[in-house]
Amino acid sequence: MIWVVGDVDGEQYKEPFSKGIMSRSLNVADIGTERAHEIAGNIEQELLKNNIVEISSSDLAEAVLNHLERIDPKIATKYKNWRSLRTSEKPLIILIGGASGVGTSSMAFELANRLRLKNLISTDMIREVMRKIVSKDLSPVIHKSSFDAYDSIRTPSIRIDSVVEGFISHVDVVNVGIEAIIERSVKEGISTIIEGVHIVPGFIRKDLMDNNNIIVFTLTVDDEESHKQRFYSRCRQPWVKRSLERYMDNFENIRKTQRFLVEQAKIHDARIINNVDINETIDIMVNDILEKFGGIDDVKQKS
Repeated sequence: MIWVVGDVDGEQYKEPFSKGIMSRSLNVADIGTERAHEIAGNIEQELLKNNIVEISSSDLAEAVLNHLERIDPKIATKYKNWRSLRTSEKPLIILIGGASGVGTSSMAFELANRLRLKNLISTDMIREVMRKIVSKDLSPVIHKSSFDAYDSIRTPSIRIDSVVEGFISHVDVVNVGIEAIIERSVKEGISTIIEGVHIVPGFIRKDLMDNNNIIVFTLTVDDEESHKQRFYSRCRQPWVKRSLERYMDNFENIRKTQRFLVEQAKIHDARIINNVDINETIDIMVNDILEKFGGIDDVKQKS
């Protein structure tokens, strides 16, 4: 057996080398589970062949990198960037926005698994908490959905579309909670994914967004029929209590919010991804994250 020696706040600990954990780390480079497990096994055999029964976590990472450079420099670069990201002092904060039905929840879950991040927060949950705090009389907008919030605007504006105006008002309220979570994540050094329709480029305070450890994605479903089919798929699940009829009645409003989100993403240079294929979307997000944050090389991240 090979023991890996780590260090937490100056205290050493040992844990057995795990091909499963190693293969999950390697799979961030998108090499497939089977190949990742095979490479992890080869690395284990290489260490045993050299009579290594105890190795520090940093030396193990170096051994893995050397092994990968011999078989595929591209994988090695991705792994190096991943290690740099995982050992950074700065937390990684990923914001994933998109209109209802485009798959922000599913993509956030898959991305968290790929990057081995534990903290995943939905803006819908933030909204629900705020509904308990803010009464309907005080803020009727928050007690509606993002696509029909215009029904609660007391003095509609004549300058912009009422649906977009309602959406903006809805986002503004939830944004208070989103900013609070970002602030806490930065302060505590906790890597976090926040997803939902309320993630709108340009709406979060500039001083928070100026942190170079925050990245924003805006997901879309460009084809209208495909977007509509997402709601049929979502509402047929027995545990989903949402009404298909309500989504269909408000479908054009949902498309309006998507067009507004895309406009904002273009203005603020956020990555826009047409979420057609799950694996392709995840690969794009992972590659963007590794490219943006892979050069960071600090001490151990607290995540």
